[in-house]
Amino acid sequence: HVQLVESGGGSVEAGGSLRLSCAASGYSGTAYCMGWFRQAPGKEREGVAGISPGGIIIYDDSVRRGRRFTLSRDSTKTTMYLQMNNVNAEDTAMYYCAAALTPGSCNDWSRYNIWGQGTQVTVS
Repeated sequence: HVQLVESGGGSVEAGGSLRLSCAASGYSGTAYCMGWFRQAPGKEREGVAGISPGGIIIYDDSVRRGRRFTLSRDSTKTTMYLQMNNVNAEDTAMYYCAAALTPGSCNDWSRYNIWGQGTQVTVS
């Protein structure tokens, strides 16, 4: 039974930084894609960044420009992070950690089917 628990959200001023964490349990950290998604008020959930079992990291076009976001994970591959720098109001959203339990491309956002409860990020 895979469980994902996010933390690290909160309120931050524009131009500031936050680091989100996602702790995974109940599966082998090398077996699945993991990723970060976000859903802003009134908008659909969108993929932000993902990491393959082999450590290849991909970013959605919405965050790739400016390189403001950085995905990483610890050596045990059970905790994933999203470092958010120089945030702006458009980054306000609920951020979700997710995992894909079937083989395939980690930048196919539709494959992710295990979700955490989310952590709110508010930029003012």
